[in-house]
Amino acid sequence: MLKSRSSTLVLVLAGLAALAPFAIDTYLPAFHVMAAEFGTDELAIQQSLTLYLLPYAVMTLCHGAISDAIGRITTIKWGLAIFALASLGCAFAPNVQTLWLFRALQGVSGGAGNTVARAMVRDLFSGAQAQRVMATVQLLFGIAPAVAPILGGVLLGIHWQAIFIFLSVYAAIALWMAVRYLPETMTPEKRIVFSVKGIIATYGKMLKHKVFLGLIACLGLNFSAFFIYVLASPVFLVKHLHLNSQQFGYLFIPTVTGMMLGSWISRHTAGKVAPARILYWAFAWMLFIASCNVGVQWWASTTTHSDWWLAILPIALFNVGMAAAMPVLSIAALDCYPTLRGTAASAQAFMQMLCSTVSSALIVPLVWHSTFTLATAMLGMTVLSSLLLLLARKPKPPAAATAS
Repeated sequence: MLKSRSSTLVLVLAGLAALAPFAIDTYLPAFHVMAAEFGTDELAIQQSLTLYLLPYAVMTLCHGAISDAIGRITTIKWGLAIFALASLGCAFAPNVQTLWLFRALQGVSGGAGNTVARAMVRDLFSGAQAQRVMATVQLLFGIAPAVAPILGGVLLGIHWQAIFIFLSVYAAIALWMAVRYLPETMTPEKRIVFSVKGIIATYGKMLKHKVFLGLIACLGLNFSAFFIYVLASPVFLVKHLHLNSQQFGYLFIPTVTGMMLGSWISRHTAGKVAPARILYWAFAWMLFIASCNVGVQWWASTTTHSDWWLAILPIALFNVGMAAAMPVLSIAALDCYPTLRGTAASAQAFMQMLCSTVSSALIVPLVWHSTFTLATAMLGMTVLSSLLLLLARKPKPPAAATAS
C-alpha cells in the first residue's frame, strides 16, 4: 500500500514537472500553419516562444519563495488554474499579438508546477530514495520536450488550436491530481513570510554560494546542449535532414530512449555508487559524445553525407549522460539550502530556463544553419558545464553536498 502511494506521488510530481516543456514544444510543428493563418511569418511565431520563456524564467524566481510562504498546494492551484485559462486564450487568439499576450501569461504561471514539484521531492524523500525519485521526475521533464512535438504533429492533423486545448486539459487534470494526491509539505509552522526584500537578500546569498551556483549552471547548460536541437527542430529536421513534420519522431524517439537509459542508470546506482563518481563518468561521457558529434558532422558536411541517423544518434547518446547526471546535480543543489528548498528549486528552474531562453533567442538562430554548427554549440555548452563543475567542487565535492 505504501509502495503504491509512493508511486502515485512520484507520477503526480513528474506530471507537474512535465507541463512546462509541453507548453514549449507541443506547438513547434504548427509554426508554419499558424504563421499562414495569422498572416505573418514564422519568425513572429518563434517570438511567441521567447515571450513564453522570458516571463517563465523571471517567475521561477518567485514560485518557490511563494510556496515557502503560502504552501506548496496553494501555489500549484493558482499556477495551474491561470495556465489552463491562458491556454484557452492561445487557442482562440484572433491574431499573433493576442497569441503573444496569452503565451506570456502561460509563461508567468507555467513554472509553478515544475518548481514546486522539485521542492516537494526533497520534502518527501531523502538519501538514495530522493535521487531515485528525482531521476523519475527529471526523466519526464526531459522526455516531454521530445514527446511534445510528436504529439503536436498528431494534434495538428485536427487543427493547431487542438494543441492549446490539450495544454488546457493537461493543466486541469494535473491540478486535480495534485489536490487529490499530494500532501501539503510546507505546513504553517514551517512557512517563511514572503517579501520582495527577503527574496532579493536570499538570492544575493545564493549568488555568492560557489557550489550551489556551479551545480545549477551545470544543470542548465547540460539540458540546453540537448535542447538547442529541440528548439531548432523545424529547421534541423526539415531543412537539413529532409524530414517532414510527421517524422519528428526520428529525432525524439531516439533521444527519449537515451534519457530513459540515463535515468535508469541514475536510479539503479542510487545508494550504490558515490554521487561524485556518477558525475565524473556522466560528464566524461557527454564530453566524448559531443566531441565525436562535431567530428561526424564535419565529416558529413565535407563528404555530402546526409543520412539522418548520423545527426541524431550522437544526440541520443549524449542524453544518456545528461539524464544520469541531472538527478545528482539537482539533489545536491537543493541540499545546499535545506530550509529554503522552494527558493533553491526556483533558482534551479530559473537557471535552466534562462539557458533555454538564451538558446532560443540568441544561440539557435546563430547555429541552426548547419548540423556542424549545432554540434559545435552542443560541445561548447558541455565544455563550459564541465569547467563549472570542476570549479564548484573545489571547496567540497558534490557528494558532500548531498548530505542532509
